[in-house]
Amino acid sequence: MIDVIAAPDTHAAWQIVLGMGAVVLVVVIILMMLLLSLVKDIQASVASLLETAGIVASQTANIPKLAATPPVLNLIIEEAIIQDGYMNALTDGYTAAGETV
Repeated sequence: MIDVIAAPDTHAAWQIVLGMGAVVLVVVIILMMLLLSLVKDIQASVASLLETAGIVASQTANIPKLAATPPVLNLIIEEAIIQDGYMNALTDGYTAAGETV
């Protein structure tokens, strides 16, 4: 008689285990879909980054030319000082309207 009572308990246990397995399977499928979505987003971001990196590399190719900038700036500063002296020489001794010397 014990065998007859154990059969319904075993059947219920199998139903519970199969139900839990189905739930786990659904959760795994959802997580795999989420992972696939994240991988696609990462691939798109990497493709965009590689495209941008090429543009940045082409724009930074002229950085060594910047080494020639300081001597040119020094020449510009020297010329500006000379021009300022000329402008001061032109305005020395002149007063604006209403000023007295």
